[in-house]
Amino acid sequence: MQLVRYRAAPSRPRLDGFRAKFFRMAKDSKIEWTHHTFNPWWGCVKVSPGCKHCYAETWAHRVGQDVWGPGAPRRDLSDAYWRQPIAWNAEAERIGVRRRVFCASMGDVFEDRRDLDDKRTRLWALIADTPWLDWLLLTKRPQNVSRLAPYGDRWPENVWLGATAENQKWLDKRMDVLTALLARILFLSCEPLVGSLDFSRWIDRARRGECRMVDWVIAGGESGHHARPMHPEWLTAIRDQCVDAGIRFHFKQWGNWRPVSARQVNGHRTKTLSLSSGETIVVANIGKKAAGRKLQGATWDEFPT
Repeated sequence: MQLVRYRAAPSRPRLDGFRAKFFRMAKDSKIEWTHHTFNPWWGCVKVSPGCKHCYAETWAHRVGQDVWGPGAPRRDLSDAYWRQPIAWNAEAERIGVRRRVFCASMGDVFEDRRDLDDKRTRLWALIADTPWLDWLLLTKRPQNVSRLAPYGDRWPENVWLGATAENQKWLDKRMDVLTALLARILFLSCEPLVGSLDFSRWIDRARRGECRMVDWVIAGGESGHHARPMHPEWLTAIRDQCVDAGIRFHFKQWGNWRPVSARQVNGHRTKTLSLSSGETIVVANIGKKAAGRKLQGATWDEFPT
């Protein structure tokens, strides 16, 4: 979707049109692993390599919102926006089917700023008022969760807690913290995947009963103009570890780059990658839509039960 960045005050019809599009995207998210998205605010600070080409920052700038960086204000959302999950909850209850809500796609619920505390308090109340919605709280700051979330050792049944792990360094930093928390469902988002990941340490400890392991892993490559290629073996290694350990696996997308045959290159930018077998493989920047989300001919759409 192309959104217009407003340099001057827009006319009322254009502003209403943007608001309508934004509300529709919140309700019926295009993100494959959620039904809806909800943001208690817009804005964040980059903290790790996965943030380098942040889609949320790009989108915010496109619509004239300067909300990125430690000194920038965070954007408030309207009361009408905050009422949307109440309607989603009523609909889910009416049809008897739970819905997943990704929170937050345009920021981080656990960014440690005191000016966000009132919005967090409002979010906790909203979660309590929407028991038919499973709230997927994804953070790059799991070290702040126990201090900023009000739940202690009694987490609500409808909260899933996740952390981003884009390479081994950041998996090592975040995994021990995440698996010590007591949310009912724990998950990892390995997107954009920019390095290999080895879960064996935590899988082995979980099998010995020494810690929890995550219930779900989402993996995907980077999209956008400056997308970095994802090595296919990084992805298949994650899938194989999940299958072996009984962890639900969801492959979201290749991103802009995916493996191609010689006849598929067709003028696209390419890179040659070395495989563990000693052979090489060519990946090309063919665009997110063309790259798709099939892995070795299969679509992986697993979710925790």
